[in-house]
Amino acid sequence: MPTLPHEHREMAESFGAGADLYDRARPRYPDALIEAIVAAAPGRKFLDVGCGTGITSRQFQAAGCQIMGVDVDQRMAAFARSTGVEVEVSPFESWDPAGRTFDAVVAGMTWHWIDPDAGAAKAAAVLRPGGRLAVFWYVLQPPPEVAEAFAAVYREVLPDSPMYHRVVASPLGAYDAFLDKAADGLRGTGAFEELERSQYPWSRAYTRDEWLDQVRTGGTAKQFADASKLEPLLTGMATAIDEAGGSFTIDSTAVALTATRR
Repeated sequence: MPTLPHEHREMAESFGAGADLYDRARPRYPDALIEAIVAAAPGRKFLDVGCGTGITSRQFQAAGCQIMGVDVDQRMAAFARSTGVEVEVSPFESWDPAGRTFDAVVAGMTWHWIDPDAGAAKAAAVLRPGGRLAVFWYVLQPPPEVAEAFAAVYREVLPDSPMYHRVVASPLGAYDAFLDKAADGLRGTGAFEELERSQYPWSRAYTRDEWLDQVRTGGTAKQFADASKLEPLLTGMATAIDEAGGSFTIDSTAVALTATRR
């Protein structure tokens, strides 16, 4: 049975079914995170692993980088190309760089879909000496009262699944496993040094419909995609948001792991 995210290939490769919604609904990354990664790289030639619709790629382009994307999903790649991002379609672990090297390899909300050992080895192979690897995620933290209302919806709609049944004291802690796995993979190559973890705060206001669109693009929606589960979940969340005034503001954090190619 698959236990790690990258072993769930069907889910990992399902996001392209709604590429336009994904691009519209998914949050962008804090400017401070993008700026820090660009400033630490020895040049401006970047590779975006699991680039999806090009959200991250376009942010790095706007920061002055020349960027290429790699994604496993042809539908996501097609959307990214339509926005001006160069993309090659392949699993990153088996992607052929054809001798090309890069100043930075980045991955936003995707490294958990990559085999941590094979991905680290491939990143080491395509980075120039002194190049930077940066993998990062955002942690969505609704206000406590909204988060508890969402948890109650999950308990009612999905009573057999413990996922999201309670509000965790530190949502950031849920991402420690991703960061730990990524760090272990990098250390295993012997090719990286200066491993560092960093956090970047960010905020965004969500209307009811914006939040529901974001939920539709997530892994939970992919896992419970039949109408008998997904629609009651969305309806319950909509009611909770309406009771909170129709919108709410998320004060969240982006977490990053960076390392330098020896």
